Amino acid sequence: MMDITFKTQTLRTATAQAIVRVSVPETINAIQNKTVPKGDVFAMSKAAGLLGIKRTPDLLPDCHPLPIEYADIEYSINGMEITILCTVKTIYKTGVEVEAMHGASVVALNMYDMLKPIDKGIEIHHLKLLLKKGGRSYFKNRHGKDLKAAVIVCSDSVSAGRKEDKAGKAVVKKLEECDVAILDYIIIPDEKELIQEKAKAYQVQGIDVIIFTGGTGLSKRDLTPEALIPILDRRIPGIEEAIRNYGQDRTPYSMLSRSVAGTIKNSLVLALPGSTNGAKESMDSIFPSVLHIFGMLKGESHD
Repeated sequence: MMDITFKTQTLRTATAQAIVRVSVPETINAIQNKTVPKGDVFAMSKAAGLLGIKRTPDLLPDCHPLPIEYADIEYSINGMEITILCTVKTIYKTGVEVEAMHGASVVALNMYDMLKPIDKGIEIHHLKLLLKKGGRSYFKNRHGKDLKAAVIVCSDSVSAGRKEDKAGKAVVKKLEECDVAILDYIIIPDEKELIQEKAKAYQVQGIDVIIFTGGTGLSKRDLTPEALIPILDRRIPGIEEAIRNYGQDRTPYSMLSRSVAGTIKNSLVLALPGSTNGAKESMDSIFPSVLHIFGMLKGESHD
């Protein structure tokens, strides 16, 4: 089973289709008139489909158990074909497309089972996914390939060569996965004036994403927030809240971090924790969806 602990919860929706084709018109009449010997085909098949949706992880070993927060089965008849639409919704870390397809297939199989005494020529066709919404592929990054980033590691020990940088490299790796070009990656000591100087210089150079890692804790030398906040044009509290909320689900110490997010003109400025896990999890919590900000800065709609 795949590790999904790094993912964030979003609204996930999927709709799947299956088609049941009968061989004689009398079968359709029997379904509509509810004269099939085994009972109400539509009602019983819907019940079977809903059970199939819920039991998906019990039958498919790589499917994660997840909360099913909405499920529905719809039917339409066109000639001798019955189209089944199965829609599933949840707010979770992984999608529900397999659950929707499983539900549609179970509905079709139950219809086959109920109708076979009166129709020996029933066929099941076109089981497929029609719609998938939510998750990383849905909130795709439309701006990353045009963006440039600078990563600044703020650490006395790393800049002095006493410690290897891993946090900055984790930030770089995530940016590269999001197709953001890395124009600079540097290591500096925890000096307030130097931090401000770098942020302003990168903004003047037209760097879109300026990420500082380190100096967000509570020691006397943790000065990154004090350096950046006075020079930001606007704070973005939602990003800061998302980072800490995501981290708090993974370690009780995330609440002690003072991560900062804001803009200097059209540059996004982030101050992230200096620990490797803190930097990586902070990036996982907001990327690539945070890059939507560059559409907003250009006046694009939220859709």
